[in-house]
Amino acid sequence: MKDSIYVSKENYLKAILEAEAEGHQVIPAMLAHWLEVSAPAVTMALKRLKRDSYVQVGADGIVRLTAAGRETAFRTALRHHLIERMLSEVFGMEWYEIHEEAERLEHAVSPAFESKLREKLGEGGACPHGNAVLPESPAERKLRGETRLSEAIEGQGYVVASLQERDPKLLLFLHRTGIGPGQSLRVLSQNYDQTVSIELPTGNQMQNSILGRPAAEAVWLRPENSR
Repeated sequence: MKDSIYVSKENYLKAILEAEAEGHQVIPAMLAHWLEVSAPAVTMALKRLKRDSYVQVGADGIVRLTAAGRETAFRTALRHHLIERMLSEVFGMEWYEIHEEAERLEHAVSPAFESKLREKLGEGGACPHGNAVLPESPAERKLRGETRLSEAIEGQGYVVASLQERDPKLLLFLHRTGIGPGQSLRVLSQNYDQTVSIELPTGNQMQNSILGRPAAEAVWLRPENSR
């Protein structure tokens, strides 16, 4: 579990932004789970964020960003995006290694350095996990023709469009399974136990793997013929 001092207000605000984009109703227990902190640490943090007018907590217990909170979360998300691209495009770090590093560095970026990153990399474009600068909702992704691996059609060929990057352990697991951005795969079956059987090309051969629902829900696909 992380020390509550290590988890800054920007971490909380970005987590709320991401959770809202994924369609969740944000409650303190979710923040404790996502940020790996204790319930008392979340309670203290929310008190400070309410005091500083970054969040509102309704009578239903749902945490919502204010305009100021959303602006700060947007700026943090942009810095995170730029740092991930820098680590990948400039320093050659692998996609499954950079999220946690960017989480640490995003709070140390000065406005001058952020400006240099924008100048060199641009503000648009996808991060190495295939994600846009700001979190996108499942509805937005589906309108673009993407689908979660957990909902993909049996027998269909797909390309990995993006990966949910919140959990570094999951990213490493997906990498070891052979799944990464731009990777082709075929869905063999959606199984009764909510696992998904897939086929992956490995060199001149094909490899079969089975993913549980949490991993399958973190992988967004587009049809192979839409590349």
